[in-house]
Amino acid sequence: MRVLLVLLSLMLSMSVSAAEKLQVVTSFSILADMTRQVGGEHIQITNMVGPDADAHTYEPTPDDAKALLRAKLIIKNGLGFEPWLDRLVTSTETSAPVISASRGVIPRSLDEDGETIPDPHAWHNLANAELYVSNIAKALEAADPANKADYERNSQAYLKKIYALLAEAKTKLGTLPAGNRKIVTSHDAFGYLGQAYGIEFMAPQGLSTEREPSAAEVAALITQIRQAKVKAVFMENIKDARLLKQIADESGAHIGGTLYSDALAASGPASTFTGLFEYNLNTLYEALSRP
Repeated sequence: MRVLLVLLSLMLSMSVSAAEKLQVVTSFSILADMTRQVGGEHIQITNMVGPDADAHTYEPTPDDAKALLRAKLIIKNGLGFEPWLDRLVTSTETSAPVISASRGVIPRSLDEDGETIPDPHAWHNLANAELYVSNIAKALEAADPANKADYERNSQAYLKKIYALLAEAKTKLGTLPAGNRKIVTSHDAFGYLGQAYGIEFMAPQGLSTEREPSAAEVAALITQIRQAKVKAVFMENIKDARLLKQIADESGAHIGGTLYSDALAASGPASTFTGLFEYNLNTLYEALSRP
């Protein structure tokens, strides 16, 4: 009987502890990890689009709606990345504040089927990732002032890792040969990275993975790859690789490996945001630094 009472006491304690944590909903895995790094033990995260999953084609579930109603804070990327989340927030009438982690980013403009739209993949430039961390920290502090000091300390420790990666990226990508700065990926997710380091990313699917390129567009890209002497074609963890393999075979470009674009890996070195960036950095450098 005494053992049973002790177990019940422990379970009750754990339940109260979980209930006391700030309930936060994040839209996709990269934001979930950033938020976890800043929030630490004080928050309970419910993430919507998981590792290796495609946020462009995501369809919310009833559990997502329930999570929004429980939430004390909702963190999204913004820049038009999650229109499905905006609709869900409206339909659930959740009272939780919604913040855009990309607030303050100067967006790249892209032409998508004749329409000018902002590129939402801003996290691939670590200067923007610094803004993300700052916005997340401020939102957590506003929602949970009692733990402000911990959020500030965690965010500063996390930013030190990001600054170290910035220096590494400048060293590696800044020294690539001029003729090795054109590559192909599935969709146009790496424009901010390319803008930061003078690399041209070409993508058959444009900004969104929902769009399927026509045969004529694929043929034109293959011709462009041959003429520009593109070094490498890279797969993405969220996309079927068959189209890119066809493009590589027909253009003569070699496959440089897999890049992580819109989602963390389920396991391994790219299962955190800093790990993802470092993995992408090393994969690009290895493929593009060859003579």
